[in-house]
Amino acid sequence: MPTLDLTADAVTLTRQLVDIESVSLHEEQIADAVEAALRTLGHLEVIRHGHTVVARTHLGRAERVVIAGHLDTVPVNDNLPSRLDDGGLLHGLGTCDMKGGDAVILRLAATVPEPNRDVTFVLYEAEEIEAEFNGLRLLAQTHPDLLDADFAILMEPSNAVVEAGCQGTLRVEVTTTGERAHSARSWRGVNAIHGATEVLRRLEAYQPRKPVIDGLEYHEGLNAVGIRGGVAGNVIPDECVVTVNYRFAPDRSEKEALAYVREVFDGYDARVTDTSPGALPGLSVPAAAAFVEAVGGEVNPKFGWTDVSRFSALGVPAVNFGPGDPMLAHKQDEHVPVEQILRCEAQLRRWLGAGE
Repeated sequence: MPTLDLTADAVTLTRQLVDIESVSLHEEQIADAVEAALRTLGHLEVIRHGHTVVARTHLGRAERVVIAGHLDTVPVNDNLPSRLDDGGLLHGLGTCDMKGGDAVILRLAATVPEPNRDVTFVLYEAEEIEAEFNGLRLLAQTHPDLLDADFAILMEPSNAVVEAGCQGTLRVEVTTTGERAHSARSWRGVNAIHGATEVLRRLEAYQPRKPVIDGLEYHEGLNAVGIRGGVAGNVIPDECVVTVNYRFAPDRSEKEALAYVREVFDGYDARVTDTSPGALPGLSVPAAAAFVEAVGGEVNPKFGWTDVSRFSALGVPAVNFGPGDPMLAHKQDEHVPVEQILRCEAQLRRWLGAGE
């Protein structure tokens, strides 16, 4: 089994995590390594749930915070093992999304035994795929007490500044139907793929909403992300399915988002395949405001969906804060500046009352 050295610096620890391949649904090895490393720390209670690992202090502090990160990555794209270049960039799958943040979590767990707040560290499985597999969601369903807190930090890549709230995400399959026929006698059938032209036209004509919430401008998106159809090379297809992803601002509920999408595709069958709500920024909550001030005061909106929405649903205000440029997530040349990993660790260490 791979091992993790919690006495190593955060950059070295990031490399160790990256070099354990952990594509979604294959997190057993990395979860085993994380659990084994955390169980050596006597000041933490460690709990394993599937391939999610929870470690928490019990110091009787007045406030409890959750610091969380996911262990899984998107599929490998010829970008393992990790590589550190001369310019201070660490390359490799998961460096940005989000094993740099995971390394910071593990360093804090190992080296801040008496924080000024009680802390629950959560390293969880299956964030990059359908919501039904998400380790944080499963934990919230079966052991919500483990996520009880006054405030939560999700260490998703945010260029080491706070990104507040998150947009919701909704996927639907829009189906067009036709009638099969031999392609040599195509006029005897109805081509469902050709029928998808109107679906694509409506998507091309879409104009995104850009609502301003708590002073932050969000930017919605409605896009085709997949299309399938066809029976054989000599058959007119009788069905075509366009998969559409709607990223909606957090001032819309899932119900409102679905109603909007069905309005756009009026006249077509639009079947929901995946949905997750957004999360409002919540910057007026005292704990959130205090954290923002502690790490420099800069705040941006979060355009992508993140698990801050799950904390929001539990009544726990949460922000995104982690090393790495979110624009590099899932790219083949994914990388993270070493300086951001170290800065995030130092800022969180100070916020937890441990100094440098």
